[in-house]
Amino acid sequence: MGVTNDVTTDATAEFESHRPRMFGLAYRMLGSADEAQDIVQDAYLRFCATEPGSVAHPGAWLAKVVTNLCLNRLTSARTRREQYAGPWLPEPVLTSDGTLGPLESAERRDAVSFALLLLLERLTPTERAVYVLREAFAYGYREIADVLDLGEANCRQLYRRSQARLAAPEARFAPSEQVRHALVEAFVEAAREGDLAALEKLLAADVTWWGDGGGKASAARRPVEGREKVLRFLAGLGQGIAAGMTYAVAEVNGAPALLVRSGERLFCVVSFEVRADVVVIARAVLNPDKLAFMSRQLARP
Repeated sequence: MGVTNDVTTDATAEFESHRPRMFGLAYRMLGSADEAQDIVQDAYLRFCATEPGSVAHPGAWLAKVVTNLCLNRLTSARTRREQYAGPWLPEPVLTSDGTLGPLESAERRDAVSFALLLLLERLTPTERAVYVLREAFAYGYREIADVLDLGEANCRQLYRRSQARLAAPEARFAPSEQVRHALVEAFVEAAREGDLAALEKLLAADVTWWGDGGGKASAARRPVEGREKVLRFLAGLGQGIAAGMTYAVAEVNGAPALLVRSGERLFCVVSFEVRADVVVIARAVLNPDKLAFMSRQLARP
């Protein structure tokens, strides 16, 4: 009995050393923190069920298991997203606590941004796996081929194809972190005060506001386009929800974002794409199911 417990403890300790990396892989593949947690838990159970000592390279073995579990889930996820009520956005994740690994460079922050996660939706599941393993985890083509049971030349071709399909839009050329943070702080202050004149100065003429309520929270079913329409939308929104709301800035998916709380409940998370010194795209997640993971993050000491 004691030997079995020791083996389980050793397997758990080994797995835990890989958990953050596996979660980061699953999240980038799926755009869903809750689903990524499910995948990682499934991988843990499979790892514990292997014969002790039979896995020579646990990190590579787990990456293969997690990737293939994600590929299976992406096939059904595409159908669900086509039936989703209103626009679909990824689940927001606080990144200041290292949940998605160290984001010490602009490239690493960009790799977990809403903008890139949405661009990844253009790819087939296999293209997405190749791109994430190559870009986010610096896997060589031989390693990717081993994970996906594909030829090395095929993986190179898939990567080149994914790069072409993700041709960088102008919004990816973002200003400095200081400028972005100052802009979001100004947006939060204007929202807190209900100052539409101040908000107007922060929005590009061609700004677009996306809202993801998933049919479970009130949100625009179509993107709101243009500064005047967005301002009218925000004015109506403010009248409906302002009472009892608090506003704050936090690092979400590698960039400063607006957090709106109703009492202790996380009500909304808004991420921003910035060009020069104005907001060009705002993405608001209101679906309470998609805020559950981040709410647990915020509740931690």
